[in-house]
Amino acid sequence: MSKNEERILNRTERLFALVLLLQNRPNMTARDLAEHFGVSRRTIFRDLRALGESGVPLTYADEGGYEILEGYQLPPLMLTAREAATLLVGIEFMKRQPDASLVKDADEVGLKIRAVLPRPIQEYLDRLRSRTVIGPYWYQTMRGSDAEEGRWYDLSEAVAHQRSVQMDYYVPSRDEVTRRKVDPLALVYYTDQWNLIAYDHLRKDIRNFRLDRIRKMYVSSERFERPPDFDLAAYLEEQGAGPEQRIVLRFTRQAFAWARRSIPARIEEEQSDEQGVTVTFYFENLDYLAHWLLRYGTQAHVLEPAALRERLRHLALALAGQYTDATASP
Repeated sequence: MSKNEERILNRTERLFALVLLLQNRPNMTARDLAEHFGVSRRTIFRDLRALGESGVPLTYADEGGYEILEGYQLPPLMLTAREAATLLVGIEFMKRQPDASLVKDADEVGLKIRAVLPRPIQEYLDRLRSRTVIGPYWYQTMRGSDAEEGRWYDLSEAVAHQRSVQMDYYVPSRDEVTRRKVDPLALVYYTDQWNLIAYDHLRKDIRNFRLDRIRKMYVSSERFERPPDFDLAAYLEEQGAGPEQRIVLRFTRQAFAWARRSIPARIEEEQSDEQGVTVTFYFENLDYLAHWLLRYGTQAHVLEPAALRERLRHLALALAGQYTDATASP
């Protein structure tokens, strides 16, 4: 997006917000409006003139501020009930993200859309919202730290404008933080996580980075050229290639509240009861799964396949033997 396109978009958003603001808080002065939007009074006067020219009935009240004549309404969005429901699901999904900036903006978008919908669609959405839940476990597991706020937006800007990123990235397999310079190529959401697909200058290859493992980062002014042969769809398909096997695991409810955030595949089926949660998914690397399951100890049980149970048994015996040998040593 060019700088001129950005300016046009920003002004359009401000004009829309200006109408909503004056409808809800009439008699605001040009100074009040300038302070609210963080622009000059001259910019506000230009915006007010543009609104008047587009047919918005603006008046200057006796109290000394601007207002919109009572009865004026923005044209309602022409959405069907199904289209509105689709927007609701998307907004509720974004409100479950760990990044507080995404949550705040999603909430504001929902309010703005609702304000200009016809009343029957508003009432339909209100009923649907109270009866729709996106990932109940996310209330406990998807809370991000203050440091994560705004990170998704920063990276989306880096992807769009092809800006390199410097970051400190946590590698759990080595329990260490490494400094990386990456060229962001895409943001992808899967396995209940946002992931950055980027060219890693350290590894000289395209890698996948989970956003919740980025400790610190900043977007540099350095531009990069996207690899001309990079195909995102092909890359993602390749990452999931391999002979997948059906995996069925049983967790205690407490363990699953943590496990669902790092399950390395899309959950195909989930069944819960008072004692625990049973999940089914497909995955190709049983060795990885066996090591991953160790962290949950007796709070996780492999129902299928038998080969995964056997790998986990060998790991547990080796771990027990390691500490038995250590105890027996003088």
